[in-house]
Amino acid sequence: MREVYFIKQNKEKWLGIEQVIQGKIKKNPDDLSSLYINLINDLSFAQTYYPKSNTTVYLNHLSSQIFQKIYKTKRVEENRILYFFKTEVPLLVYQYRRYLLYAFLFFTLFTLIGVLSAIYDKEFATIILGEGYVNETIENIKKGNAVGVYQKGSTWGSTIGIIFNNIGVGAKLYLYGIFAGIGTLYALLSNSVMLGSFQYFFYDYGALKDSARGIWLHGVFEIFSMVVEAMCGLILGASILFPRTFSRFNSFKMGFKDSFKIFLSTIPFTVCAGIIEGYVTRHALKMPLILNLVIIFGSLAIIGFYYFVYPSIVHKKINNQINDAVL
Repeated sequence: MREVYFIKQNKEKWLGIEQVIQGKIKKNPDDLSSLYINLINDLSFAQTYYPKSNTTVYLNHLSSQIFQKIYKTKRVEENRILYFFKTEVPLLVYQYRRYLLYAFLFFTLFTLIGVLSAIYDKEFATIILGEGYVNETIENIKKGNAVGVYQKGSTWGSTIGIIFNNIGVGAKLYLYGIFAGIGTLYALLSNSVMLGSFQYFFYDYGALKDSARGIWLHGVFEIFSMVVEAMCGLILGASILFPRTFSRFNSFKMGFKDSFKIFLSTIPFTVCAGIIEGYVTRHALKMPLILNLVIIFGSLAIIGFYYFVYPSIVHKKINNQINDAVL
């Protein structure tokens, strides 16, 4: 069948599904399941005969949206907050998983730019980090205390300040996405370049190992969350730039709703990072190395599993449940 005829034959049905997704047409769970199965059949046909077509991309997006709609109609018997983190967010992360990949690629590129800039310009770290901070840290390194800057102030006071600062940084990474995603990339560039130059600064002064023992205790949760927040900003920007068949406003509403939920999921990790930085990082060099490694790699395993592995597990589980229900 020619693609033009395939589109003409199914156009009204697909537009009707868009209306359901937007909430303009109400359907019961059984009808939604029938629509989903029908749409999956169309998607399978398009993937077979028009694999590189925009029609296939469109149907893939539409099936993801109706999938979300179906599952949200199911009665949620568990605690709403638990459901949010256990099911809703992972499904959204799976749906927008390519944006997480984009965010990590940009983060890696921008961090390398920071490292290379610090290598070829010895004053770059001073410009980025500030002369006062650099001089103080150099003195601490000479004293054998590379993480001395984290030992200033009270534990609870530092923790509260750090948490609010990190949430503010994350909010900028996310909300700047409203400028077609360019604002998010600029914010990510600024923070990533700072990280790259920061790490090379310690390497240049022979204190990379000691700094890593301290910085990455809280840095795993903080930096990973920052990348996920950038992912949310890119989703927001893409909803404006690429509305597909939706109106730009409706596309923005859907993009904002989905990305905001993912953004909220980073808050617990940001709070944990602040607590670790305020209470634990100051003791980094006095702790047994094995304890540092357990916290660092344990944190990486937790947040990496939640955003990279768990979404696929949840998607597969829910998909099997829906297929069993409609067969």
